[in-house]
Amino acid sequence: MYSTALKQQKRKVSIRSNLNKAFKRHWQLYLLVIPPVLYFLIFKYIPMANAVIAFKDYNVVQGIWGSEWAGLKYFKLFFENPSFWPLVKNTLVLSLYTLLVGFPIPIILALLLNEIRQGIFKRSVQMVTYAPYFISTVVIVSMLTLILSPRLGIVNDVLAIFGLESINFLGEPGMFRSVYVWSDVWQHTGYNAIIYIAALAGVNPELYEAAKVDGASRLQKILHIDIPSIMPVMVIILILNVGNIMAIGFEKVYLLQNPLNLATSEIIATYVYKVGLLNANFSFATAVGLFNSVINLILLLSVNTIAKRISNNSLW
Repeated sequence: MYSTALKQQKRKVSIRSNLNKAFKRHWQLYLLVIPPVLYFLIFKYIPMANAVIAFKDYNVVQGIWGSEWAGLKYFKLFFENPSFWPLVKNTLVLSLYTLLVGFPIPIILALLLNEIRQGIFKRSVQMVTYAPYFISTVVIVSMLTLILSPRLGIVNDVLAIFGLESINFLGEPGMFRSVYVWSDVWQHTGYNAIIYIAALAGVNPELYEAAKVDGASRLQKILHIDIPSIMPVMVIILILNVGNIMAIGFEKVYLLQNPLNLATSEIIATYVYKVGLLNANFSFATAVGLFNSVINLILLLSVNTIAKRISNNSLW
């Protein structure tokens, strides 16, 4: 017993000395880590304690911890609400549509840019596709409203040239999802492709030389060298995207909404804003947000486990 305790004590002393040496040797790196760690602690982890509002009848006067417990009251109100399933359906359909379209297109763009040998043309394409990312969501929605306007929009002017009737794109419930998704693809494809371009830049040039000697075509190089090389990055980004599948952007959906397309544009985030925050029902809003976060966490863990078993690539 004495020898075991002595060994454990020596091990602790050894660990401490190693940590002290590492800190003295790399103190600049640890100093750089402090601001992001503080950011996550202050703005991400500490506010998690306030999620207890979801289980309380929150009263502004009594405060978060002084309010009475309500248990699962607000979760039941949300689950029993007639709007629950339409909201979940709209959120899932819009998220999956965005994922199915928005995930492969940046990969395709990166693979195509990787095959371009002319530097000026390649940089020009990158600049043109990357620029929309810097346009604010409000400006994007304003552009869409003008371009797709049934009377003044350029799209309907083109349709009129071919003798077709004008379409109220933002007024048709069935058109809302496509308008949202494809405008989102236009805005974010160039930015998302940068990650894959960087991954392709790290591919060993000897692999291309060996493929050239073997007489491989460009398509064969892409299929057998490029895609396998960026597969770990693709898997990680897919896991992260699936983990946020229920947390689809609020701002753009809310700005594109109108009474005509509400049947397909009303998602959980906009519903929480309208019912929970505008009506000052903070407990209800927190309960719905907590439900959303739990679903995202379950999806993230599930997809990460599946990806680890299938491709041996995962977040952890």
